[in-house]
Order: sequence, then structure tokens, then C-alpha cells
Amino acid sequence: MKTLYLDCGMGAAGDMLTAALLELLPDPDGFVARLNGLGLPGVTYVREGAVKCGIRGTHVSVLVDGAEEDEHHHHHEHEHHHHSMYDVEHVVSHLSVSEKVKADVLAVYGLIAEAESHVHGVPVEEIHFHEVGTLDAIADVTAVCLLMEELAPDQVLASAVHVGSGQVRCAHGILPVPAPAAAYLLREVPIYGGEIRGELCTPTGAALLRHFVTRFGPMPVMRTSAIGYGMGKKDFPTANCVRALLGQTEDDGGTVTVLSCNVDDMTAEDVGFAMEQLFAGGALEVYTVPVGMKKSRPGTLIRVICRAQDEEKMAELIFRHTTTLGMRVSETRRRVLERRVETVETPLGPVRVKTSEGCGVVRRKAEYDDLARIAAERGMSLGQVRRKLGEV
Repeated sequence: MKTLYLDCGMGAAGDMLTAALLELLPDPDGFVARLNGLGLPGVTYVREGAVKCGIRGTHVSVLVDGAEEDEHHHHHEHEHHHHSMYDVEHVVSHLSVSEKVKADVLAVYGLIAEAESHVHGVPVEEIHFHEVGTLDAIADVTAVCLLMEELAPDQVLASAVHVGSGQVRCAHGILPVPAPAAAYLLREVPIYGGEIRGELCTPTGAALLRHFVTRFGPMPVMRTSAIGYGMGKKDFPTANCVRALLGQTEDDGGTVTVLSCNVDDMTAEDVGFAMEQLFAGGALEVYTVPVGMKKSRPGTLIRVICRAQDEEKMAELIFRHTTTLGMRVSETRRRVLERRVETVETPLGPVRVKTSEGCGVVRRKAEYDDLARIAAERGMSLGQVRRKLGEV
């Protein structure tokens, strides 16, 4: 299972998470160029090398109209911009990203708004984002959501979160660390303070962790394929970074949950739409089988395979997107080959190759999407591309 593990031993902030995830990509510069083409008004992402405590990593800064925003002039030229949830939704709706990324960005902002609303005792509609409503924060959240889509991990895990200690200055005065909004976002998450004085986990960082991380705790057994160091702005005696590790966790397949239902009154389009929603919701597999039903009606058996913890969510999606009135649920065991994907440089450009092994079998197969892209770009057939690449 493709696993992303975030080491938050020095907390987390939007820019640190962005930088750490960028380091996991084969072509970080290309990705930064993509970020700069998203259509965030006046925003430029700058990626540079940074060294903390002798460790080399990446620092990402966001320039708005050519200047880096910091706390001191947050409240001048941007005083009346992008300060409510409505403004944020307006900016996000115009980004050239997938619907999934837009939904993720708004979900993260929804968490921040809920936290601010709770802390200030003001309804969400009236929340004015101070530190996090400005464009650089929208830029950080968007970058992390886009990187998560690009890396597409099956699960995101994280260490306990170091929040720092002391006090932090905010729009209303001086508050304890973690800032109240961050503290609220981190409820149920294992957190700790320590000797280091300063705000290590920002509300933006906390909201991103809350949204993407499925479990907090020690690092599982995993075979790591890429490691990224995302550096923060400040210097401390400890390397101020988020470390991201991408790799495969041992997955014997284990047990999965199967949900099945039969329908005889849905159009092919509606069935297709339901399948897409189930996949988007995290189903491991969704397939249909044509079946004969009562009153001699041709119908469709829709079958969904998911992880045990996703059963509730899948049942909800099935009831929402199909006409069924009931479903069968069963637990089943599965066996899977260990899979890993590597990018191979070929005469036709980079191609991802999936290797599957186990039970005495080893299989290698080039990713269809990459072959199709090359075939389309070069006016070749898939067969020609495969022959040209030979045994990659």
C-alpha cells in the first residue's frame, strides 16, 4: 500500500508541508511552474534550497504582488481582501485544478473557519480570517492539496505533533502556543510541547494534517522510496522541518468489506455516475454484473469492495447515488501481490513501470496512462510504443 508518513517533530505549517511534498516529486521545478499557472491572482511560488542544522532541504515562499507577506504588514494592503469564507470560495472556484482539489481546499478552509468560529464565539459566516485569509495561506493550502493529488498515496500517516511552547502574537494580542485555533484543530490528535519556544504548528498546518492524515502515531514498517525535507522560516537548535517519507507499507491484503446491491430501474449513465462517486469516495474496487431479476427484468448487480473502516461511508454513497433500498454486506479475505511503481527513463521519455511480486511470481508492466500519452504525442499506436520500449 502506497503510504505517506509525515514526521512532525518540529510541528507543521503550510509552507513546510508544501516544500516537503515537493521534494518527493521527480520534477519539483516543473510542479512549481504548474503552481504558478494556477491562476491565483498576483501569487508567485518560489522554491529554493535551504540548510538547517547542516541538513539540506527545500524552502517554499509565496510572493504576493512580488513581496513576501509577513505578520507585520498582513493588515495593510490586504485588509479587505479574501477575508471571509465567501471570498475564499470565490478565489478557489476560479483555479485551474480538478474538482477534487477544489473540494479539498474548501474542506481545509471549512475546518479553519469552524475552529476560528469556535474560538471567537462568532458564527462561521461572520468569521474574518486574519492570519489565514490572505492569499499566501490560500496558496499554501492549494499547493498541499494539489501535491496530495499528484502523489496519490493510499494512506497518509503522521507522527505525534510537536506544537512548541511560549506565546504567539496574533491580530487580537498575545496568546499561548499552540494558538487557540490550532489547539482546537488538533483535538483528538496526539500533541506535545517541549523546550523549544515558538509556534511550531500553525492553524493552517493543523487543518491540513486534520484533513489528510488518517492516523497519528509511530512510523509503521515501510519500504521508503523518497524522502523530503520541508524547511520552516525560523532557526531553532533542532532542524526546523517537516520530513515526508513516501513508500510501501506491508499489506497482505487482509480482510475487506464487500457491499452488493441489485437495481433494475437505473440508466446506464446513472450507474456510471454512481461508480465514479464510489471510486472517488475511496472504494478499492467497484464493478457491475448484468443479472436477470424478478418479473423477467434485466438488471445490474453493483458490487463495492472497500476497507473495513470505510463501510459506513460507502453504504451512504450507495444509498445516495443508486435507487436500491437495501444491500448485502460481507467480510472477505483477499490476497494481493506486493506492488511498487518506479519511473524509468526511456528513449521516449519517462515511463512509470509497475512491478508486482509475491507467491513466486514477478510481473512488470508499463503504466497504460504513460504509454497512451506517448502514443498520442507521437502519433504512434500503443503496439508501436510497446515494441519501441521493448522490455522496459
